[in-house]
Amino acid sequence: MEDFAQNVHLVAVILILVMIFFCLGRAIVGPTAPDRVAAINMIGVKAVVIIAFITFIFDYLYYLDIAMVYALMSFIATIGVAKYMEKGALD
Repeated sequence: MEDFAQNVHLVAVILILVMIFFCLGRAIVGPTAPDRVAAINMIGVKAVVIIAFITFIFDYLYYLDIAMVYALMSFIATIGVAKYMEKGALD
């Protein structure tokens, strides 16, 4: 039963990787800057989910700490870019 759960998690990681490539396409093609920022933010969220799945697949609990730090960095970067787009500076 445990092998089945690991295989399901592995398939989920592969599907999320495919979704990341779709988001990457939106980030490159995106007609407006907010579309690009949203796509890059979605890539960050999906990366955190992949790290969490890797935690459950390989049973490395300290990877959850890495996922939390990555999520925080992604959030701060998104806020910084949004502020720069709104005001034209980071002041």
